[in-house]
Amino acid sequence: MKILHLISSPRGKASFSIKLGNAIVEKLQAANPGSTLTTHDLTNTPFPHLEEVHINSFFTPQENHTAEFTEAIKHSNEAIAELKDADVIVIGAPLYNFGIPSTLKAWIDHIARAGQTFSYSEKGPEGLVKNKKVYLAISSGGVYSEGPMKPYDFTESYLRSVLGFMGMTDITAYRAEGVSIPDLKDLALDKAIESIAI
Repeated sequence: MKILHLISSPRGKASFSIKLGNAIVEKLQAANPGSTLTTHDLTNTPFPHLEEVHINSFFTPQENHTAEFTEAIKHSNEAIAELKDADVIVIGAPLYNFGIPSTLKAWIDHIARAGQTFSYSEKGPEGLVKNKKVYLAISSGGVYSEGPMKPYDFTESYLRSVLGFMGMTDITAYRAEGVSIPDLKDLALDKAIESIAI
């Protein structure tokens, strides 16, 4: 089994999404001896936010690429190849301002490419990245999976939608939530880790 672990929190050892993501990876490795792990900390090696040169390189046939286009599309090509090669993807995603960190969004912008990870036909869009298992390690200061704040959660819903659009529909989310709420914070991470079922 090939595991791809993506980290998007800049908080390092203090990050609940990183701790939860690491716990998922550890359980995967325990259940699958001999598996390989590739970890990318998107805050240390961030993908560039899309600029005109990136967009143009995505929509220009490779045989017409200039040196500038070849350099601009390199991140995208490498990320897509790595994604397709993985069997399991673990994505750490703290809920920031009701959504995902910009570092994770930048990675998604580089992997979501027509003709590479999805396609259009007369039947509509089709995801091209199939037969993957995805685990989401989501953390939040409040409780967003239920209750009055649920409508403000654009993290899990967005990730399920955009990954599903690319063909990754087998998604399980684990959440360490309430990490800033006095009555919940002490047990939030332990409760999330205990809920992990591989």
